Amino acid sequence: MQIHVVQKGDTLWQLSQKYGASADEIVAVNGISEENILVIGQAIIIPAAAGSHKVIAGESLWTISQQYGVTLEELAKTNHIQNPALIYPGQTLVIPQAAKPIIEVNAYTNKFGPAGAKLVREVGEYLTYLSPFCYRVLADGTLVALDDDLIISAAMSKRAVPMMVIANFDNELFSPEIAHAVLTIPSVQDKLIAGILYTMYQKGYLALNVDFEYVPPADRELYNAFLQKLVDRLHPYNYLVSTCLAPKARADQPGTLYEAHDYPAQGRIVDFVVLMTFEWGWSGGPPLAVAPLNEVVKVLNYATSVIPPDKILMVMPLYGYDWTLPYVEGGQWAPSISPIEAQERAAEYGADIYYDEESQSPYYRYYDEEKREHIVWFEDARSVQAKFNIVKAYKLRGISYWVLGLPFPQNWYLLDQNFTIKKLIK
Repeated sequence: MQIHVVQKGDTLWQLSQKYGASADEIVAVNGISEENILVIGQAIIIPAAAGSHKVIAGESLWTISQQYGVTLEELAKTNHIQNPALIYPGQTLVIPQAAKPIIEVNAYTNKFGPAGAKLVREVGEYLTYLSPFCYRVLADGTLVALDDDLIISAAMSKRAVPMMVIANFDNELFSPEIAHAVLTIPSVQDKLIAGILYTMYQKGYLALNVDFEYVPPADRELYNAFLQKLVDRLHPYNYLVSTCLAPKARADQPGTLYEAHDYPAQGRIVDFVVLMTFEWGWSGGPPLAVAPLNEVVKVLNYATSVIPPDKILMVMPLYGYDWTLPYVEGGQWAPSISPIEAQERAAEYGADIYYDEESQSPYYRYYDEEKREHIVWFEDARSVQAKFNIVKAYKLRGISYWVLGLPFPQNWYLLDQNFTIKKLIK
């Protein structure tokens, strides 16, 4: 495939003619309709036959080699080209194919019932794990039940491992008090672990994900001990145990979100970690890219120095946000927006899409009917491919998505093009 950035005057028909791909294929891969207006700056995936590239005007053998991550020499040799300067528009080149890396992929979902099951069936082939969010832990060790039977069944039908998520989540916030109660009272821990084992057996879960956030810093060693206790109790049943880690760029990063998350200890204790490399731009905060690659890399540099890379799943968002300007702290929160909706909104308001090279993220500005200025940061094919390149470069275990429910066909197509998804259920 190729990623084409829309220029003024581009149409689907012109792109199909230019690249030799049918308009129907372009529409399907990008989740658009033939009636959609293409937006200047919009990233469009051009599907192509595996291992081939049709040369277009202005391209050189060197630029094509860079696009596909192969050397100029390899490309010339494969195509029996004696003079690398002599290629011409319309020529079809064979691209040397390396084996796709094998990775694990997790996705969280907060959609349940028939609608949630439908979502899981739509993308389940791309998943190693499916994580319903979440079983809330109460201060006495009780678990608040989920109506998750249908989505577990849907996951199993796609050979995706159901992963039970427990969290100190209360009234839409993470509770330090609940975490403290669990970590300091042995009887509460025993009750919680018994409930976890019972639920996993009854529901068919095969893995556990612990998402304890805003753990009091003083409870850091108690949290490590609790995780070791969980592993000791669950491993005899062949259950996997994972945790969510706040995005730290250094060991001594201050803040309640970070201090009790001990990267070296958790990397040693659990089977794998989910590194929460997102939400720099968040609904209640100032406008920023949700997962800016320059910040993600800082976290990965620290994480991979103390945790084996093959134990790390890197979080990727499936959404963006639309902020109303000027941003006022404590003011109106930005609603989330799917990548498809973001592109449609840009077309509706006549906005050009720009791409920030530092964060490797697309964005645009527009004025609504009430003359209020907005800025939208979101994800597209370019930002996704940039993140996939990082997963390969760091040789990570894989990817974890937050959250199913906002359509993003480009992501799933690119995931399949870049990786082989590991399935643990035969």
